[in-house]
Amino acid sequence: MKTYITSEGAANLKKELEFLWSKERPKIVDNVHQAAKNGDRSENGDYIYGKRKLREIDRRIRYITKQLATIQVVRKKPTDRNRIYFSAFVKLRNLENEKIMTFRLVGIDETNPEKRWINFESPLSKSLLGKSASDIIELTTANTTTHYEILDVWY
Repeated sequence: MKTYITSEGAANLKKELEFLWSKERPKIVDNVHQAAKNGDRSENGDYIYGKRKLREIDRRIRYITKQLATIQVVRKKPTDRNRIYFSAFVKLRNLENEKIMTFRLVGIDETNPEKRWINFESPLSKSLLGKSASDIIELTTANTTTHYEILDVWY
């Protein structure tokens, strides 16, 4: 299955992979090598921590490498920019409390709650896909149903 990602997101993954390989991993390998020279490794905190950190880095490198091999980079903007598709910014108004929120629909590796970038496969995103400004959507979660008005869409 293909995982969608914006071109910015793909560039960020490549940059992180390059950083891990060229800067972070060599630094940790050197630290582990130096700590190993200090004798008994079973009680050597620097060695144990370094090996754990190295496993974390290697796990992240494997994950990014696998993602880069399977992702589908979405470079083109949709022809109908009035409708909501992958990578859209969407301004919504909660009709229950009048709160206005802005979201961007992005891939799983780009999800960022602080920026309000949400996975385009989330329930909110799925209810937005294909809609346009002035449409009303209904989002039902475990115990609640909330209605939103789409105020604006841009890319």
